[in-house]
Amino acid sequence: MFSSKKLVAAIFATGLLSACGGGSDSVEQVELTGGGYSYCSAPDANAKLFTYMKNWYFWNRDLPTEFDPEAYADISSAIDSMRVAQDKFSFSMSTEEYDDYVNSVFFGYGFSHSVNETEDGLLIRYVYEAGTPAQNGLRRGDTMTEINGKPMSEIIAEVNGGSKTLGDFFGPNEDGYSIDIKFEKPNGDVKEATITKGSITANTVLAKEVKQVTLDEEEKNVGYLVFNSFDSVSEEELNTAFDSFSSDGIDELVLDLRYNGGGLIRVANQLSSQIAGDAVIDETFVQYRYNNKQSANNQTVPFSLGQGVEKMNLDRVVVLTSEGSCSSSELVINSLKPFIEVVTVGNQTCGKPVGMSPTEICDDVVFAINFDSVNAAGEGEYYDGLEVDCQVDEVVTGDWGVDTDPMYAEGINYLKTGSCSNGTQKHGLVTAQSSATEKKAKQKIDWTKGPIKAQNLL
Repeated sequence: MFSSKKLVAAIFATGLLSACGGGSDSVEQVELTGGGYSYCSAPDANAKLFTYMKNWYFWNRDLPTEFDPEAYADISSAIDSMRVAQDKFSFSMSTEEYDDYVNSVFFGYGFSHSVNETEDGLLIRYVYEAGTPAQNGLRRGDTMTEINGKPMSEIIAEVNGGSKTLGDFFGPNEDGYSIDIKFEKPNGDVKEATITKGSITANTVLAKEVKQVTLDEEEKNVGYLVFNSFDSVSEEELNTAFDSFSSDGIDELVLDLRYNGGGLIRVANQLSSQIAGDAVIDETFVQYRYNNKQSANNQTVPFSLGQGVEKMNLDRVVVLTSEGSCSSSELVINSLKPFIEVVTVGNQTCGKPVGMSPTEICDDVVFAINFDSVNAAGEGEYYDGLEVDCQVDEVVTGDWGVDTDPMYAEGINYLKTGSCSNGTQKHGLVTAQSSATEKKAKQKIDWTKGPIKAQNLL
């Protein structure tokens, strides 16, 4: 018998939290049978995985009755063979990667990008404050046009042609490795900088601000919060943000979760409770439902501030979403809907109403789906994603909160008018279903590589 460390932590996609909604990262022992193979060899780890899945996988009844541990080179490929059709999210990572991830440690330069429409630059989606790109003035909305004197148009052409990878130009994952870049600001100014790779503690609050907006012929304070991941560091970052919102006396909030792939459920609970305050405290935040063998773990978790301090007592929140808004992001939306008005703007979410308890097997941490969730009204099972009230595609036009950002502008418009702009209203599950399926196919590839890599981070 093998005692695997089962981390008592229910996670939605990218982090961990205690299954009862608290903050414990304690370790429980789960007995797993290895089948008599050499200790922690690939067959041994695979056999232990199958034992675990039969007991804890949410869809355990759909697993094969027979499993050959010798047929798979590693746990990752073994998990791939066991996933049911609707499971796009179960994966594994090394214990070292896991330790870095739960501590919000990212190795690289510290920015997220996409290729621009003309394929002659990398459009910056966001930067981490602790990275050298941010410290050298790189911001959301900038376009990287050269690396070490080579035009990005040539680089992208070589990558698209298959002769090189983007990593070839950004260099090896070595601490201190540097490159020279040239980038263009939205106003046309061209800047140059030297950026360096290293271990970075990723900030999860990417931006926060308060603007005065005329609502119902009266000046109101509208808070804007760009929140990127539900991690341990988020608890204090959210407190800082909500302290600011409290001091400024916000009347409305636009919550930007467009890139937020999920994380700690306890942080999702904190955020939701800080938004709605007295309207939800001690009401049902989420109900967990496990498989037939683990039904004793089914439980109802109340709203709680957790590590939160300030609460806003808002009766409405506007949430900006995309197919990248996943898991704990969806949980915030779904859990608040029975209690306050939740207006969603952007595109439908990724569709992950399920969570997992990370479990250590040999040198890997396994993230297999263990439970699904429903809100206080019993609503869940949104595998095709949560529909949006006002459909708007993302276009990166500048830094966070610029008026030319279509999603942000539509959120402000809703606060002003109480309705969506013409042509944006009520595009949801039915109209977007085929494109959602295509997006999920791509997400499956990304998520089996690990959550960080799904965000085009360098």
